[in-house]
Amino acid sequence: MTILGIGLDLVTISEFAEQLERAGTTMIRESFTAGERRYCQSKGTDPARSYAVRWAAKEAVIKAWASSRFARRPQIGDNPYPLIEVVNDAWGRPSIKLHGLAAEFLPRARVHLSLTHDGDTAAAMVVLEDPGEIVDLIEGREG
Repeated sequence: MTILGIGLDLVTISEFAEQLERAGTTMIRESFTAGERRYCQSKGTDPARSYAVRWAAKEAVIKAWASSRFARRPQIGDNPYPLIEVVNDAWGRPSIKLHGLAAEFLPRARVHLSLTHDGDTAAAMVVLEDPGEIVDLIEGREG
């Protein structure tokens, strides 16, 4: 097992509440998948908390991804947010599902995720783990 990268992000929930109140705001539509939007909107009176913590998770994945590419091109693309989806299992436990370029770049990486809220703050911590083959693929070595 090798740690490829770690990422941590902290956001202010009230800023997401303000964006949700603005008419015509496209950041939510462009940055979150349809499944994420459905989940956040299902949270009743406070969807901003769910959006904020998911944004923190996406940022934490991007930071972990970037640190895994130290001294090499990031290969993240112009809008990586919809490529990183926070999903919940039947018991509400969150995890990361990668799409497109993110899934291609980290085909077998395990993404460990921790989310938290407190007051007006939401945070996420991500650890990218190589189960044993990815470092060889990234560096172009045969397994």
